[in-house]
Amino acid sequence: MADSTDYTPPKIWIWNKGNGGQFANINRPVSGPTHDKELPVGRHPLQLYSQGTPNGQKVTIMLEELLAAGHSGAEYDAWLIRIGEGDQFGSGFVKANPNSKIPALVDRSGREPVRVFESGAILVYLAEKFGAFLPTAQPARAETLSWLFWQMGSAPFVGGGFGHFYAYAPFKIEYAIDRYAMETKRQLDVLEKRLADNEFVAGSEYTIADMAIWPWYGGMVKGWNYNAGEFLSVHEYKNVLRWADRIYARPAVKRGRIVNRLSGDPADQLHERHDAGDFDTKTEDKVAKG
Repeated sequence: MADSTDYTPPKIWIWNKGNGGQFANINRPVSGPTHDKELPVGRHPLQLYSQGTPNGQKVTIMLEELLAAGHSGAEYDAWLIRIGEGDQFGSGFVKANPNSKIPALVDRSGREPVRVFESGAILVYLAEKFGAFLPTAQPARAETLSWLFWQMGSAPFVGGGFGHFYAYAPFKIEYAIDRYAMETKRQLDVLEKRLADNEFVAGSEYTIADMAIWPWYGGMVKGWNYNAGEFLSVHEYKNVLRWADRIYARPAVKRGRIVNRLSGDPADQLHERHDAGDFDTKTEDKVAKG
């Protein structure tokens, strides 16, 4: 692997299977399944296939919020997809999401199963299905959707950009880290200014925009994402910190954050969720104790 200062791109790019650092075993330039494996199906109307990354957390937070609001039809099974092991390339998962990215949702509550992929699409689908957390009147609806899609378009700079080069790349590249740190801080400043005059991201109501943005930017200012809080001087973003703490105070957010989670405190890891009681009996600290 070439050092960042002596690499000249070839005329035609050729895939080096050893490139990609710790993700080399799952990164590839083609789509489709690598192996046959059907997805499991539980007893609830909604079947979620995911891992507890920030993108995965968006949907489990939404589902837990729906249940907390009394929408019993939002009961769900959350099956763990170990993306580091390539579960997302199984034939069943590719049927649910041809892009092989978590999360993927299959709604089996109707006559025909409905697949939904891309975290933002899942949030909108669930909001419209249950009539919750997405305003129906304008301009509040447009504001909510605008901030939701702001997150969908911005997060790749934070995760695939800053997070990759700061935390995961096989060697440090100053230019790449500087480039994406600057963009991450710019995005945090966008939120800081927005939240100076607004209780929640889209205005006075808690919406799917908050659920989408919090796992990425709330996790960043709370120091959870990439252990980069000091590096990015997140203490500067007082309004984002206030908002992040307020969102995290919600019991449904605390529950949703740990579903399908594979890292951190064992008490904050519920690898699979098939019943509301699993939060009390099946987190990894309790599993370890037998």
